[in-house]
Amino acid sequence: MLSFKEYLDEQTKDPAFAEEWERLEPEYAVIRAILDAQEELGITQSELAERCGMKQSALSRLQTGKSSPTLKTLQQLADGMGKKLVVQFV
Repeated sequence: MLSFKEYLDEQTKDPAFAEEWERLEPEYAVIRAILDAQEELGITQSELAERCGMKQSALSRLQTGKSSPTLKTLQQLADGMGKKLVVQFV
């Protein structure tokens, strides 16, 4: 069975897939950062939502990519996780 990285490496050989993956990468990075911070804190999605002053269903939509966060929401998440929000262009 292929690991996700191996699968992704194989898929990105297709130029159309690679272009779409690249376009969506910032969205995936935000989702991954939220999930990683939650795991680091060792808390449930409900606990994180409560800490951030939002509904669990709203957090779930963010974590599944069904909703895109505003900067205000990202700051709210950072505050609830005891993190600092950093936005940069590279």
